[in-house]
Parts: sequence; structure tokens; C-alpha cells
Amino acid sequence: MSTLAITDDLFFTQAGLDRPRIEGIVGDALGGADDGELYLEYAQSESLSWDDGRLRNAAFDTMQGFGLRAVAGESIGYAHASSLAEDAIRRAATTVKAVRGGRGGTLAEPPRGTNRQLYSPDNPLAPVPFETKVKLLADLDAYVRAKDPRVRQVSASLSGEWQAVQILRADGARSADIRPLVRISVSVVVGDGDRMEHGSHGAGGRVAYDHYLEDATWQGVADEALRQALVNLGSVPAPAGEMTVVLGPGWPGILLHEAIGHGLEGDFNRKKTSAFSGLLGQRIASPGVTVVDDGTIDRRRGSITIDDEGTPSQCTTLIEDGILVGYMQDRMNARLMGMKPTGNGRRQSFSHHPMPRMTNTVMRSGAHAPEEILRSVKRGLYAVNFGGGQVDITSGKFVFSASEAYLIEDGKIGPAVKGATLIGNGPDALTRVSMVGNDSRLDPGIGVCGKEGQGVPVGVGQPTLRLDGLTVGGTATP
Repeated sequence: MSTLAITDDLFFTQAGLDRPRIEGIVGDALGGADDGELYLEYAQSESLSWDDGRLRNAAFDTMQGFGLRAVAGESIGYAHASSLAEDAIRRAATTVKAVRGGRGGTLAEPPRGTNRQLYSPDNPLAPVPFETKVKLLADLDAYVRAKDPRVRQVSASLSGEWQAVQILRADGARSADIRPLVRISVSVVVGDGDRMEHGSHGAGGRVAYDHYLEDATWQGVADEALRQALVNLGSVPAPAGEMTVVLGPGWPGILLHEAIGHGLEGDFNRKKTSAFSGLLGQRIASPGVTVVDDGTIDRRRGSITIDDEGTPSQCTTLIEDGILVGYMQDRMNARLMGMKPTGNGRRQSFSHHPMPRMTNTVMRSGAHAPEEILRSVKRGLYAVNFGGGQVDITSGKFVFSASEAYLIEDGKIGPAVKGATLIGNGPDALTRVSMVGNDSRLDPGIGVCGKEGQGVPVGVGQPTLRLDGLTVGGTATP
């Protein structure tokens, strides 16, 4: 059964909405607007958390509702409700009409549809019994504790979501998507005497639970969390100062996402509040740096068959060999900037309006082997995993904490260090890339991106990178 047919059953047959009548309401509400849509959503989600040797929390939630949007110029009228009822949609239509203010716009053409589906529409929550999920968490706890006597505490969580959406436009165009999402996370605390350290790891994607119920999968996640904890247990205070920094592949792309990616979203550039505003066609990065936002990667956490305006996802090149060539766009900002939508109009749920958001933001591979990059560094820092960070979109300034990092001494990986932070400026950091590795890879599937109070699942990725002259904040005593 097609996604459109499945969502027709959810929203019209089961919810009792009369489609021709709803289409008439939408057409009347958006008449004279430049753009807009009715966004229908139904979602099921669950989460289980394990801590201190027992199941701490188990939750299941069902959510449904709609959001009706009218766009006139730069103005947005938006009304939503957690009810799939015709009366509620009529009241919303009366509200959003006000944004037109008597002006008459020309309704933008609908997105062109495709027959592509990036993931199975099957509900990952339904086939696996609750007891099986609890047993997985219990087995994981026992597995980690048996691996090393220094393990003090194990925390784990398992979550899943099944989201169905349908988008109706005033011209009668319709599009639909069904999005599964699963994630497993593990945190381990280890101790040696009075010293305690922790490590964490996770994995996820737009797949069913089956993959994560396999021993090799969940044990791999647990092993990595334990490995990081033991590395931190043997770490020394991080040095401070300006030095060469080598970023590992995969999850360190979170720095790329935060310090650079947000600055390449269309709304910030239309409003000229991004450090990259007005720089299309200019060199903003070292030669060899190519960055894309790709929402079409099969089953990845940030992948979407269509965005939340109905535009099919695509691979958008943002930086090509160091030259800024594109921005990530939703429909409104693309129209106002005279550009094309890129399938990046995303929203957290029916109660939020769409805006330009990243999907999977990745730096492409370069020419250098990772070993070659490390050998080229006399003294520096090798940052493999990152924790939290802060970024100012307007200035590009960032501060990121490395959750796993090592000294580089005479081209070799030295001791692990604790408390290292990277301090810099996104546009400036791009020009400091001197070597790009040939090992680009994606993160394991754990990313959540926040913007203006909305969170959406995303992916990041990059190869091993050498950056020269980056400021490192440390904890070592001079």
C-alpha cells in the first residue's frame, strides 16, 4: 500500500474527515496567499530507560493534530490543534486568513512529487513485545558489568517512533510520508579508587527494532560506551593554547553542523544575520573542502523522503572545493531570495511551522590517509568525540567540549586528555583546514538539532581533518 493510501486511511477513513470538504476549506483559507498548506500528523512513540539495574521508566504516547499555514510575503499565519476535526480546521482557516491583509498573491506551484521511499513504512513499535525490549536492556546491563570489574553504573535507553504525515495544498496537490525512527543509547560509569569517569555511545536510524535486537549491534554500542569510559579513566589534564587540531571522522562533524551548517540555512542569509550572508560564489574555505546536506541517504536518522512542506529531499552542495555555492532552503525563504527550495523545510510537529533545517550534513572525503594526517603533526590535539557546545550564528564564534581527545606527539597518538575545548570561529576555521582525509563517514545515528525551540533528528559526518592554529582550552596546570 502506498504512503498516500495509508495516510488517507488514517486521516480520512479512521479520523472521519471528509476529504473534498477539507480541501475546500484549505482552498478558501489560502486564496490570495503566496503559499501554505494543511499539515496532518499522526505519531506513536515509546521510550524505555534502564538505570541502576532495573527498568526506571517506560512510556508510550499517541499524538495527532494539524497545522494550517498561510504565507503572504514575509508574513506567516499559523494555527494548529491536537484534534483532527473539521470544526477545528474551519476555525484555524478563519485565523490564518488574517495574514493576507487584503492583498492578493499568486499561489506558488506545488512541489514535484516522486515515487521514492527511503525507508520501510512499517511501524517499528508494533511487532516487538514489550518484554523483549526490557530483556534487551537487562542483557545489556549484565553484559557491560561482566566485561570489566571497574564498571560502577550502567544506564541505557531504547526509543522508537512512527510518524505519518499528509500535506494538502490549496491547489489540491497532496503528498505523504511515513517515518520510522529508532535509537539505542548506553552510558557507562567506571571507577578506580576515588576517580570516576563515564563514556556514552548510541546508534539509530529510520529502521525497525530488529537490527538493534541483534547481539552484535547492541553489544557493539555497549562496547564503545565502555571503551570511552575506560579511556577517560586513564586521561590526563588537557593542555591549552594555539595548536594543530586533528578531528576524527564521523561524529566530530557535529562541529561542522553547528559552527557552519546553521549559518548556511536560508532564513539567516535572507535576513543577513549569518556570517556567510552575501558570500555566494566566494571562497570561504580551504581548497579541498566540499560540504553537502543530503537528505536522501537510505535509512539515516536525518533522511526524509519529503520535507514538511512536501518538497522531495535532495543532496544540496553547500561548499564546493572551498567555494560557497548554495544554501539550505524551505519554500518561503527560497521564493523571497529568488532561489529554489532544497527540501529542507522541516518542523518538529504539527504545532510548529516549517523553517530551513539541516538533514544529514557531511563533508566529502579528500586525498589524505588518516595515518598520513596524524604523522604530519609534530604536537597537537586529536579530537575523536564531542559533547556539548555553543555557537553564535551571526559571528560564527563557537566553543565545543571534546569528550574524547588525545595528545599528538611527533606524529603519534599520545595519552588521552580530559577537559579539552575547541574555541574558534566557523568561517575562520574553514580556512584553517590544511588536510582532508579520505575516510568520510556518518555519525552512528544520534543527532538531534535544536533551532528556535524546535528539535528534529539529523545526521552529521566528515573525514579526518587537520586544522592549523586552532585555540584549545585545557585544564592542565602551567
